[in-house]
Amino acid sequence: MKISQLNPYSFRNLRPVIKARIAEEARRRLIIYPEGDIVQRHLSVGSDFCRAVVNRGYLTQEQMNHAALRYSLGMSRNGGVIFWQMDRSRRIYDGKIMYYRPDCHRDHQHCPTWVSSELKRFYLAGAPELAAELQFPHCLFGTHLIREGDEPVVVVESEKTAVIMSEIYTNYLWLAAGGMNELSAIKLFPLRGRKIILMPDTDEHHQAYSNWYKICQSAQHLLGHPIHLSPLLEQKASRSQKSRKIDILDYYYESNV
Repeated sequence: MKISQLNPYSFRNLRPVIKARIAEEARRRLIIYPEGDIVQRHLSVGSDFCRAVVNRGYLTQEQMNHAALRYSLGMSRNGGVIFWQMDRSRRIYDGKIMYYRPDCHRDHQHCPTWVSSELKRFYLAGAPELAAELQFPHCLFGTHLIREGDEPVVVVESEKTAVIMSEIYTNYLWLAAGGMNELSAIKLFPLRGRKIILMPDTDEHHQAYSNWYKICQSAQHLLGHPIHLSPLLEQKASRSQKSRKIDILDYYYESNV
């Protein structure tokens, strides 16, 4: 039996050996190749995100083009930006599809999704149980860039912040966890031997800083060297800024207007 022959009820009734073969076929189909058609077809600076970054004055068009090329930014069919997650060998783990308003803030009318989810929806429509079983590992956004030079690495929460700050503070390498709860010691392991600075968002209750402090302690043990958790936002951000849960990008621009 092939994936195309599955229906919503057939997968659970198959013999284990057949399930294993179908699962292996599914994994092969769902591999995303860096030089493959799906990546090359979607590379673009035309997404709502890229246009908003330029139109709001965060970056010039030349800077945006440079950042988009370094981070291999893509565009979905309906204008969302694709933040590809690639390791040091440029093997693609997944791609996060996100949507932004003209003011360069998240468009919450469109939920973020993953390229892997779209592929599973296409290839495994008849096998929801198999689709649920196939989970894809993630890595830090920008991990593929750590093979360049030996500059300090800054890890922030937002991909948007990493992309923009990479063109402002070019003496640092900017990576993103993809959210406060997306960072882990394992994801930091590929950075072993590099100077690492963790810079979470700030909030009134110090939740992000506290969460990343625990991860920092665990990662230091795993990597075998110190990791710096930046207290800058905790010390410098105003109460109003903390209530808005700003990050280093917000702080930079609000301090320079």
